[in-house]
Amino acid sequence: MSNSGHPKDSGRRRGLMLVLSSPSGAGKTTLSKMLLEEFNDVRLSVSATTRMPRPKEVDGQDYHFRKTDEFKAMIARGEFLEWAFVFDMYYGTPKADTVKRLEAGQDVLFDVDWQGADALHDQMPNDVVSVFVLPPSMKALEERLTNRPGSTPEMVARRMEGAKREIMHWRRYDYVIINEDLNIAYQRLKRILLTERLKRLRQLDLEDHVRGLLGEG
Repeated sequence: MSNSGHPKDSGRRRGLMLVLSSPSGAGKTTLSKMLLEEFNDVRLSVSATTRMPRPKEVDGQDYHFRKTDEFKAMIARGEFLEWAFVFDMYYGTPKADTVKRLEAGQDVLFDVDWQGADALHDQMPNDVVSVFVLPPSMKALEERLTNRPGSTPEMVARRMEGAKREIMHWRRYDYVIINEDLNIAYQRLKRILLTERLKRLRQLDLEDHVRGLLGEG
C-alpha cells in the first residue's frame, strides 16, 4: 500500500526524523512496518556496522557494512549522528544519509532505545520527533514475550527487567502511545506523523509565500 490516498502537502517541506522506542514486546517493530507499508515517503534509517553480512543482506539497503578501521575513521571525522559498541561490533547512524533524505522531503524512521533517541535529538533537535510505545500492562507485556517463538523463562525474565529500565525514560519523549489495541495505536502514530509534517519550520515555501502576500516578492 502506498501513501497515494493521503492528501498532498502543499509546497516543499523538509523531512523529519521519526524516532520510535519501546521495551521489547510493546509493538514498536510492528508499528514501524505498518508505517513503512503505508507511506512510501517514509524510509527506515540504514545503519553502518562492522559485523559481517548475513545471507541475503545487501550493502546499502540492510546495512552499510564497514571494516572496523573504516568505522573508527568515520567516528573520528564526526560522520555519525550516534554510534554504539554492542557485542564486539560497532553500529552507527551516518549523518550524510539522513540529511540527504530530509532535504529531499523524505521522513526517516529510527528504531532506537532511549540513549539513541537522546543522541539523535542532541545532534538535530529541530528535526527529531520522538515517540515512546508503552504496553497496556506488565502482565500483557510478559504474555507477549512468553508467546514469542523460541522464548524461554530466562529470556522473558531478562527482557522484563530490561523493559522496566526502558520505561523509566518515557518522559524524554515528545509523544507516548499506549499500545493496547494495535490499530488504534497505529492511527495515533500516523496522526503524529501527519501533524508534525505541517509544522512551520518544515514548510520550506512559507517565507516566500508570506513575502508575496506582503508585496515584497
